[in-house]
Amino acid sequence: MKIIKFFGWLILSIVLIISLLFAQIWYFKPVKISWFYDRVFFQELIQSPITLSSLQLLDKTPFAWYADKLDDFSEAQHKKQFALTQENYSTFKSYPSDSLQGQDKINWLVADFAYKQKFDDEKWHWYGYPFNPLFGMQSQLPDFLINIHPITNQRDIDNFFKRLQALPVAFDQVLEDASIRDEKGLLPNLFAVDKTIAQMKSFIASDAKENALAKNLASKMTAIPASEMSVEQKENNLVKANNIIAQQVYPAYKRVIAHMEGLKKLPLNNDGVWSLPGGKEYYEYAIKTHTTTSLSADQLHELGLSEVQRIGEQIDEILKEQKIPGKNRAEKIFNLAHSKEQLYPDTEQGRASSLADYQKIIDEAGDESKKYFGVLPSTGVVVKRVPEFSQQTAPVGYYQPPSLDGDRPGMFFTNLGKIEYSPKFTMHSLAYHEAIPGHHLQIAIQMKQESIPFFRRATGFTSYVEGWALYAEQLAFEMNLEKNPLDNLGRLQAEMFRAVRLVVDTGMHSKHWSREHAISYMISQTGMGEDEVTIEIERYLVMPGQALAYKVGMIKILSLRETAKKELGEKFKLSEFHDVVLSNGSVPLDVLEVIVKDWIKDNQSH
Repeated sequence: MKIIKFFGWLILSIVLIISLLFAQIWYFKPVKISWFYDRVFFQELIQSPITLSSLQLLDKTPFAWYADKLDDFSEAQHKKQFALTQENYSTFKSYPSDSLQGQDKINWLVADFAYKQKFDDEKWHWYGYPFNPLFGMQSQLPDFLINIHPITNQRDIDNFFKRLQALPVAFDQVLEDASIRDEKGLLPNLFAVDKTIAQMKSFIASDAKENALAKNLASKMTAIPASEMSVEQKENNLVKANNIIAQQVYPAYKRVIAHMEGLKKLPLNNDGVWSLPGGKEYYEYAIKTHTTTSLSADQLHELGLSEVQRIGEQIDEILKEQKIPGKNRAEKIFNLAHSKEQLYPDTEQGRASSLADYQKIIDEAGDESKKYFGVLPSTGVVVKRVPEFSQQTAPVGYYQPPSLDGDRPGMFFTNLGKIEYSPKFTMHSLAYHEAIPGHHLQIAIQMKQESIPFFRRATGFTSYVEGWALYAEQLAFEMNLEKNPLDNLGRLQAEMFRAVRLVVDTGMHSKHWSREHAISYMISQTGMGEDEVTIEIERYLVMPGQALAYKVGMIKILSLRETAKKELGEKFKLSEFHDVVLSNGSVPLDVLEVIVKDWIKDNQSH
């Protein structure tokens, strides 16, 4: 009896100690800064059911309390989150940092940049626009429900219904947010309003049963065996989905359309952010946020012009060697891109062949990467089409990360709305950028790095992420994956495309270039088609500064590689350099320099 009492008191004591420890970490300043990092990360994570499902942390367990919810987009929730940001930033600054070494130092440097950025974001919260043709709420939420929300059993389907019903609430919350922006004179561009309206009208034009949301549900239910779900149950689920879409989702879209139509009565324009109140200061903030550097708009513009000149000379040499017809660079590339041998048939079979060839390119790159990386992702990547409802305004390609448990693979989406968007000579560089050795390799490795805190495994700095992906395009050429000179032309055109971004982004937002001038300049330097270039230029107007990150990040990685080669000499191993860059996850460029230089010193001392 005494033994039973002893163990009873022991268990009670352990539970009490754990409870007190949790309370100390969650409600007070944690004793250890590493505990503080985890607390901040989980505080933010539990506020976002969308992120939780994207990571697929608990979706397959009975504890997925968030699986039937969308995020709270209300202004009240935003104020609550910012108050928490203020509190956490103040607490973070109270920890001593002078004596930190190794990963502890890197953790602090990354956290300092990330927390300050979130703090500074508040000043510019109302800039940008939540409904836009490229990544607006009207396309992002359906995309989430189609590509991320799981449909494997009736519980998943019931959760799907609840999230469908939550979509109108989310739209109304964002409409409130958009109305505040309108009152402040922070209006969207005219093209963004017109194209968003057109996108939404297209989304609700068909009967509910033909909507992408309903068709996706029907498609995924076919994989559920009859032993688990009868034909009658599946039919009932479709009827319920159709009713929700017709009676709740479609009216929500109509409310947003009405709001956007009202904006057309206001003096809208297609100018850069210089035309907004405080636009110059906002653009300086956008540059720092996306490049993680202190480079000025003028410096970036001049860098872009220099890179355009350098890359252009290499492109012209290949065009001459390959005897591509045309009177100038743009015409030659355009003629090549639209030649019969470069295009797949404009049919469903032709598009299926394009997807298969993309997958083949990625698989070959994955095999060859074993020679250039010590660490490789365990999660695969698959190629999918951009959803039809968004392909008119979507970029040529983009990537979605895998789930944290690796059950859902990484996904490379290619836009096959127009077959001329993917001429064969450009496919290699796009696949390397979005998949392997680009985004998928980098992000899938980062997500699995158990040696770094959770917040670093989930953090992404544009200059690092996009800089790595652009570096990966050049690396693939160095790996001898592009044996055809035209594939190398595709790589150089893609790099030229990113160099031109430095010129046109700063041109429109700082030097008052018109949208039309920017379109003309990009066409003349890259040879891309007008429709494709227009999508890109409008993307830069909607998201100022983001397009600068690619070339800035690539140049930094290449510069650090050259520094390591020079200082390490025969000790330098490319695979080790790559592992150092990737195993630390996404970091600001200044922090990446600290990491690489510490690695160089460590190698020199051995």
